[in-house]
Amino acid sequence: MDITERHGVGVRQERSPVAGPADQQPEWPDPRRLREVAARLAEAPPLVFPAECDRLRERLGAVARGEALLLQGGDCAETFAGATQESVEGKLRTLLRMAVVLSHGAALPVVKVGRMAGQFAKPRSSPIERRGATELPSYRGDAVNGLGFTARERTPDPERLLRAYETSATTLNLVRALTTGGFADLAQVHEWNRAFVAATPGARRYERVADEITRALAFLRACGGDTRALSTADFHVSHEALLLDYERALTRTDPQTGRTHATSGHLLWVGERTRRPDGPHLAFLAGVANPVAVKLGPTTTSDEVLRYIDLLDPDREPGRLTFVVRMGANRIRDALPLLVAKTASEGARVCWVSDPMHGNTFPSPDGLKTRRLDAITDELRAFVEIHHALGTHPGGAHLELTGEPVTECLGGSDTIASTMLSHRYESACDPRLNPSQALDLAFLLAEHYQRNRREG
Repeated sequence: MDITERHGVGVRQERSPVAGPADQQPEWPDPRRLREVAARLAEAPPLVFPAECDRLRERLGAVARGEALLLQGGDCAETFAGATQESVEGKLRTLLRMAVVLSHGAALPVVKVGRMAGQFAKPRSSPIERRGATELPSYRGDAVNGLGFTARERTPDPERLLRAYETSATTLNLVRALTTGGFADLAQVHEWNRAFVAATPGARRYERVADEITRALAFLRACGGDTRALSTADFHVSHEALLLDYERALTRTDPQTGRTHATSGHLLWVGERTRRPDGPHLAFLAGVANPVAVKLGPTTTSDEVLRYIDLLDPDREPGRLTFVVRMGANRIRDALPLLVAKTASEGARVCWVSDPMHGNTFPSPDGLKTRRLDAITDELRAFVEIHHALGTHPGGAHLELTGEPVTECLGGSDTIASTMLSHRYESACDPRLNPSQALDLAFLLAEHYQRNRREG
């Protein structure tokens, strides 16, 4: 009997024909130990529950219908050492603050999803990293190996999958406690934003929006509105479904309903490097009932998009499938319109979301990977304008960000210059927005939504 079929728990047969081995998988040195770890994970309690996944799927249905926005964000790659209460609170605080601004600008509710509690693995452009004459396996995330450039650190270790599970459980427990325990109170979140606007010289241009939100909250209280629902927040978690040994071991089938869910996270996505339509990653997503997503780079064709829809959303159910667009500010205006128009012509109701981070990465003079906030906002602006022109819904943003005052991206109200990058460059992989830059982005994006709403 397969390890994932014990005690009435099993994995549904993946539905698409699969060609070749899975891409971007580690070369585990001890396959026997990997099987033992997978067996332990298969017996472990689920990290998330089907009802939670189904609730997110319903809310993403509102995004697909143009009735809500999706805000998804967090670390490029989580680390075990970084999964502290302070770090989790910082990321959650940043996303909640952004959501208030976006909801006001678009006059729509915001579905909040973190790149948290599972984003411990990363695809890499090369399996090998070279430093001088030394070659070692590339760092693939804390779920696989360590960041330190030594043979011991870089050797893939299946035991790290267990630690990824345990760290995800701890993070989820903290997120659930915070979002229901007053941390997410709307009045408090807005006061954080008012403090940012008042104290940051470059952010004072957002005073008008902040004042409008203040008046809206005051009006609600004056009318005797029920504000109890404003003291909590619905929050879900997501990660890239990259390590299939981990994902399959945490997949559960309810013997009563026959429905299968990946219980490692509420929303899973397949990245640009693993979105092969006949590959195992897409087949895995096709076999689970979670909401799922596919990242689309600038080389994506309309035929590929239609294949993803047929494979992952054959019933054309709003909320099942999200397309995350990561094309770069200089390519999105040429590449995206055809994909959106083709999808609309097929009657598919997918969520369209912009990832303006990955297509705008470049090396600084010091060799550090960075991004310019101007390029990020330009891609987001283009994303909104393209959908507005086509009469479709720009469903939101997928961002790499942190709650720490890092110096990894250039620009913003912080006016971070290239000479400042090394001051607090702490990412384990790609550069992230700090809280100030993330709020800059939220205010600017809210203005675009507000403008298009008035013109529409």
